[in-house]
Amino acid sequence: MTPCFDGEVVAVSGAGHGLGRCIAESFARLGARVWGCGPDAASLAETARAGITMAAVDLTDRVAAAAWIAAVEREAGGPVSVLVNNAGGVAGQVFRPVEEVTDQDWDAVLAINLGAAFALCRAAAPGMKRAGRGRIVNISSGAGLQASLTGIQSYCSAKHAVVGLTRQLAHELGPHGITVNSVAPGFVPSNPASNAQWEGYGEQGQRDLVLRIALRRLGTPQDIANAVLFFAGPLAGFVSGQVLSVDGGR
Repeated sequence: MTPCFDGEVVAVSGAGHGLGRCIAESFARLGARVWGCGPDAASLAETARAGITMAAVDLTDRVAAAAWIAAVEREAGGPVSVLVNNAGGVAGQVFRPVEEVTDQDWDAVLAINLGAAFALCRAAAPGMKRAGRGRIVNISSGAGLQASLTGIQSYCSAKHAVVGLTRQLAHELGPHGITVNSVAPGFVPSNPASNAQWEGYGEQGQRDLVLRIALRRLGTPQDIANAVLFFAGPLAGFVSGQVLSVDGGR
């Protein structure tokens, strides 16, 4: 059964590349009216070519995040139907021993992974409540369920917190007809950071990683987008507060 999102208002953060772009394009192909955001205008043009309304937004600025949701609602003429909190990442960082991690580095990763998701949920919730319906899908990570392959302490902590935010908001917003779920991707090379991580493993490390996956392949952005479409679609109408690992069976 192929879901239909004709006329639904969908907002996807981090839609300038990788997973976010694939998610936004997947909704657009299924009839949704899609808005996306990214950190800079240069990363947005290709996504916009798919008919998606894009905006450059610094989501670590919670005022700017809320203003983006307000702009989407204004342009759409109604509330956001589906919010996908995909923005995140390691903010250009690599593993360092915990005693070498600065406050600024710690805060930067939590801001884009957890703070942005919170700010966008907070901004979209009132409109969804008024409508009596809505879907929120938070992109967490396998690092939200166990130690991170990156070794980056703030990233692992932030993704665990996104899972907690998902479960808490599911209870809070459920009485208003709003579901809140999370997709936890396995390793999916899909952007400059994850591509560099993959290359850094070397040939033997890459082989070992794939052998730890039951399906013996890496995931693709479309694998992740398909899980988001499930949570946002009619088949998941009685599913909330759940975390779906999309990792090929690690």
